[in-house]
Amino acid sequence: MRVLVVDDEKPALDELAYLLAAEPRVTDVVTSSSATEALRILQEGEVDAVFLDIQMPGLTGLELAQVLRRFRNPPPVVFVTAHEQHAVEAFDLRAVDYVLKPVGASRLAEAVRRVASTLDGATESAPARDEAQVAVERGGVTRFINRCDITHVEAQGDYARLHTAAESHLLRSPLTTLEEEWASAGFVRIHRSLLVSLTHVTEVRMDGGRCTVVVGPRGEELVVSRRHTRELRELLLASRTVGP
Repeated sequence: MRVLVVDDEKPALDELAYLLAAEPRVTDVVTSSSATEALRILQEGEVDAVFLDIQMPGLTGLELAQVLRRFRNPPPVVFVTAHEQHAVEAFDLRAVDYVLKPVGASRLAEAVRRVASTLDGATESAPARDEAQVAVERGGVTRFINRCDITHVEAQGDYARLHTAAESHLLRSPLTTLEEEWASAGFVRIHRSLLVSLTHVTEVRMDGGRCTVVVGPRGEELVVSRRHTRELRELLLASRTVGP
């Protein structure tokens, strides 16, 4: 694939171009030090993907991405930035990936793989429906609920409260155990007392550095701790299918 790298800082531009050139899927790397110059390059010839910084003088990376979305065949965009607070905007712009500086070769390889999947017209294979059931007790009666219906899990001492759209249930299991056992089903920790199911997250909200997520049909808002904010953003971007 032929890729365009846009960054106003030359050391970062050169480093990213070097790492991309080493990728087997990349055959040609074009560089640009500004969004305006990048638009001229795109008018002269097509590229398969754009690796784009965000904070640049003049036209920012986010503004350039908005322009690219109006192209007849918009190239996939990967944001490469030192600023994690723009991840929600990148998500809204349907970025293929959001890579934080300093960039490691393995992390960049993952971004290239996602671009290649998009170009092939193949989205990530949708995960199989979670058929697991969880046994909960109430009043001496054991019930089985579908794990895929659980929006989030709240720690309550030695128990965990499982929340669905309609009700909640107590399960005699510590949150740390569920975090480990349910990770493969898309449950991630967002707070020392909360797990959330990524498939049930409908919004990510940022307000003055405070991050919250909205889950379920009732729109319940949950606070994300600072410690878990960056990881959650990356996981949400990775878990979403990106369309044109």
